[in-house]
Amino acid sequence: MSGTAQVPVFDGHNDILLKLDKSGGRAALPGFVTGMDSHVDMPKARLGGFAGGFFAMFVPSPFDFSAAMEEMKKSAYDLPLPDPVAQEAALPVVMRQASLLMQLEDAGAVKICRTVGEIEATIGTGRLATVLHLEGAEAIDPEFHALDVLYAAGLRSLGPVWSRNTIFGEGVPFTFPASPDIGGGLTADGKRLVKRCNEIGVLVDLSHLNEAGFWDVAKASDKPLVATHSNAHALCAHARNLTDRQLDAIAESDGMVGLNFATAFLREDGAMRPDVPLEQMIRHLDHMVARMGEDRVGLGSDFDGAMVPEKIGSIAGLPHLIAAMEKAGYGQELIEKIAWRNWMRVLEKTWSA
Repeated sequence: MSGTAQVPVFDGHNDILLKLDKSGGRAALPGFVTGMDSHVDMPKARLGGFAGGFFAMFVPSPFDFSAAMEEMKKSAYDLPLPDPVAQEAALPVVMRQASLLMQLEDAGAVKICRTVGEIEATIGTGRLATVLHLEGAEAIDPEFHALDVLYAAGLRSLGPVWSRNTIFGEGVPFTFPASPDIGGGLTADGKRLVKRCNEIGVLVDLSHLNEAGFWDVAKASDKPLVATHSNAHALCAHARNLTDRQLDAIAESDGMVGLNFATAFLREDGAMRPDVPLEQMIRHLDHMVARMGEDRVGLGSDFDGAMVPEKIGSIAGLPHLIAAMEKAGYGQELIEKIAWRNWMRVLEKTWSA
């Protein structure tokens, strides 16, 4: 590989905090530092040039994940939305996962970054530059007391929903083939949440909203529209992916989209299977760059939250994607934009007053 293979990668989404929480919490943290059975840890970061990214706090639903994965291997599927999670059940999980990231910061493995300057100063230091993200806002009350506390702890990005309903809006189901125009959008509380996030400088993530919710955010927000981990519906007709009309709206707002590595959202057949050529990832990048411009596309892997292409495997395999970009004719400047610089641009615009 050429010199661009070790360009730093700042990524729009991972679920390592959930994996650590389920693997023993505090007792699992040494494994993150020395190496563990995960997509994301410190040794793999050094191998792959992984500089950091959005670290999600996520409250899992009590359902059979293995059965869902098997269903998503079929040529068509329609998984029902999991039941809503009450705030009193969600908040302790979110507090636990935020605490895990703070403990990793205390151990010198990561830096919880609240500004773009802090991210840029951390890249290359041996610590991971992390943005605290909330995937699904179940833990937040209608009065936003929990939002204020989480913001003080470093929260700078949230999605009003995961793929289940909250008091703020409706999620989009795991359905293929399907349009994202499924169900209702934001509630009145959801529109208030968008406004409050704009006021304090918290990115509102569009990735798990259905199309009605997408347009509700577009109408309510005065910040760039951002989908941290989504792909092109034109290439994979999954309900989770974004239509060209949505991509156009994101471009018009000067926002961006992070390419999701989850194989079901990459493949034309919508199947959650690992045999996805890197060229298929490039096709999604090509489409989004052509539709939105070079400054509005990045990476949003969903590491430790999804099956990723076998040729990447983990963050240690990121240089293979960089090499595939090079092979496809992407120049150094475009590769750096997609790998990390575009995230800096959009966060600067989103977090500023």
